[in-house]
Amino acid sequence: MSVFLLIRHALNPAIGNFLPGRMPGVHLNEEGKAQAEKLVERLGGISIDAIYCSPLERTFETALPLARHLGLEVHTSENLLEVEIGGWTGFEMKQLVGNPLWLNYTTFRTGTRPPNGELLVEVQQRMVTEIERLRRQYPQGTIAVISHADPIKTVLAHYAGIPLDFLLRLEISLASVSVLSITDSGPKLLCVNWAVGPPAWFAAAFGGGKAKS
Repeated sequence: MSVFLLIRHALNPAIGNFLPGRMPGVHLNEEGKAQAEKLVERLGGISIDAIYCSPLERTFETALPLARHLGLEVHTSENLLEVEIGGWTGFEMKQLVGNPLWLNYTTFRTGTRPPNGELLVEVQQRMVTEIERLRRQYPQGTIAVISHADPIKTVLAHYAGIPLDFLLRLEISLASVSVLSITDSGPKLLCVNWAVGPPAWFAAAFGGGKAKS
């Protein structure tokens, strides 16, 4: 059995401000660094065989504390990159209000290609290709994979049999962990969106109060 810890990168200055896409130079802020350290507390006791991440700084910096704790190298793979949003890279949300293509993207993401960007099915193909490659490389291993929200969602959708049209119904919070196991009998989603503190959905569902233990 191969077990995948699918981890979204931690907080950075782009969140809520602009679309970073594959823009270089987007680093974790102080809160994001603390979230990355929290991953050590949550996952540091697990026997992890390998750590892979997107080549972007925000994923590498999320992976680094866990890798140091475990004495592992952080491997990078372009298959784990953020969605290529092309001409929208660096745009603030207010710049896209009223843009017909952006409206299509937010309502029909599966069938809408960003300008000079990727379709979600293309994202899913490269992500699943990487997961299957790692499964062959570590047939009995546990692999931490640090990537981005939509790419992780495409992996979960593929192995759970969820149509890509329903992708926006999944929530993947910052520094969250989703767990996928794959055996010869098939895949199982063991955990989805295990987040640090109240995740993004908590405020939406319960008005932003504190979670009770």
